[in-house]
Amino acid sequence: MKKLVIFDLDGTLLNTIADLAQSTNHALEELGYPTHDEDSYRQRVGNGINKLFERALPEGEKTEENVLRMRQAFIPYYNIHNADRSLPYPGIPALLAHLQQHNVRLAVASNKYQAATSKLIAHYFPAINFAAVLGQREGIPVKPDPTIVHDILRVCPVPPADVLYVGDSAVDMQAAINARVTSCGVTWGFRPRAELEALCPDHIVDRAEDIARLAGCPME
Repeated sequence: MKKLVIFDLDGTLLNTIADLAQSTNHALEELGYPTHDEDSYRQRVGNGINKLFERALPEGEKTEENVLRMRQAFIPYYNIHNADRSLPYPGIPALLAHLQQHNVRLAVASNKYQAATSKLIAHYFPAINFAAVLGQREGIPVKPDPTIVHDILRVCPVPPADVLYVGDSAVDMQAAINARVTSCGVTWGFRPRAELEALCPDHIVDRAEDIARLAGCPME
């Protein structure tokens, strides 16, 4: 039985793509740049918001200065609108409650900036006692660097063999591999199954309840 399950946030616990797209398009409009359709953001998110802005900016405009200007327009807007249309994926609230009831410790490792990560987790999962909720923090490398997983294990010290890391992208699978913990890709997120398969994770699942089975406490 796993003692700790670490979850990615965007595309794994929550479908946040609509609010991310809306907020990035708001920033683009403020700067006078063209916007993008919502679905296209599935390939732009996942590596932190600075990389999101770089990918959203037009060719020839992807400068550090423009990324900073995007950040200044995006964050105040997203802080207000990050829960307008975001929702937990089917089965996720029940899965988290089930794991908690079976004394499996839970944590979040996200490339979303820390303030928004903490706010969304508190808003959507108020009854879940996460051992750690970590997002992107100043001076800390983003996933797939394994630092965020190592930081969680300092707060919640369990052997890597007793850890299951769950995410929806190649970034997540590589982070789990780099941290030498069991990797589990989910197919309901932002990236296609083929992207997960290319990293050869330990598991790929199609339903939230499959994660409970992998953790060693199947749901009835």
